[in-house]
Amino acid sequence: MTSAPASEPASAGPRGLDLEGLRGHLDRVRPGLVAGALRGRLIEGGRSNLTYEITDGTGRWVVRRPPLGHVLATAHDMKREHRVIRALHGTAVPVPEPVLLCEDDSVLGAPFYVMEYVDGVPYRSADQLAELGPERTRRAVLGLVDTLVDLHAVDPAAVGLGDFGRPEGFLDRQLRRWGKQLDSSRGRELAGIDELHAALGRSLPRSPAPAVVHGDFRLDNVLIGGPDDTIRAVLDWEMSTLGDPLTDLGLLVMYSSDLGLTDSPVSTTSGAPGHPAPAELIERYAARSGRDTGAIAWYTAFAWFKLAVILEGIHYRYTLGQTVGAGFDRIGDLVPVFIEHGLATLGGRHTSANRQEG
Repeated sequence: MTSAPASEPASAGPRGLDLEGLRGHLDRVRPGLVAGALRGRLIEGGRSNLTYEITDGTGRWVVRRPPLGHVLATAHDMKREHRVIRALHGTAVPVPEPVLLCEDDSVLGAPFYVMEYVDGVPYRSADQLAELGPERTRRAVLGLVDTLVDLHAVDPAAVGLGDFGRPEGFLDRQLRRWGKQLDSSRGRELAGIDELHAALGRSLPRSPAPAVVHGDFRLDNVLIGGPDDTIRAVLDWEMSTLGDPLTDLGLLVMYSSDLGLTDSPVSTTSGAPGHPAPAELIERYAARSGRDTGAIAWYTAFAWFKLAVILEGIHYRYTLGQTVGAGFDRIGDLVPVFIEHGLATLGGRHTSANRQEG
């Protein structure tokens, strides 16, 4: 959702986006919203749900829909994603204003929703973040932690999300869910991934009070802008639920760790000058939220496992020719790296990731 203009003609919309069908639906459901022919472009960077910018030459919006082809069970739920954005709009958590939800597959071939376009930058790499300089980088990343605290402070019942998930037994269900998703995308042998799954199951921590969980909270899932480099919007709510808030923190710690790779298609920003170390992020979250973060190693190891499964699912779709965009050819090589980091974090072995956490 950066500010590059959409330029494709309505007759040649990007794959997965039928601009003529979309325009007809918008005219029926929101008459007067669109004033001219729609043009659209795929917003690169996502590896799961597809995100498009559309414009009529005056207004701009964003369309979200599931990926093409192979779709994992319980994932890519547009109704659920739209619901949480609608609930959080108007709280301290910055989210785009939702425009509409469409569950009719005949329009785009899958359910989708439309939301407002928000100006801002999703910082996806250390090089990109380094352009801000150390002081602004530090402020932006610490702001990410503060936004996470704000999210976890939302009273789910007060915003209509009291039934958004089942907090009881959340971690056990998460482990089983990601194990099943791994099985549904198995197309090759992956050394260590079953070992990591089993080890996590043997050492489940006790969860704190439940909260609205984002499920994929990281720097390139927010838009940063304005003179103070504030977070303008939190994006990509497809994995959100009601559950253990420390799963979000563990994921943020993982994404703030060094993969030990160069030119990786998975975004990590830890190498940018001024980027706070994972330990500082944990301390800031604990101080501002009041939660005990003593078991963060488990949550971080779970994040490594979860991302390994997600990446394997994307790699599987790539092998079937069902991905849209660039960079998918290298995803499969990353999966063993994530498995190793997960085993190392859970077992206390030293890698570039848990050296920073210590």
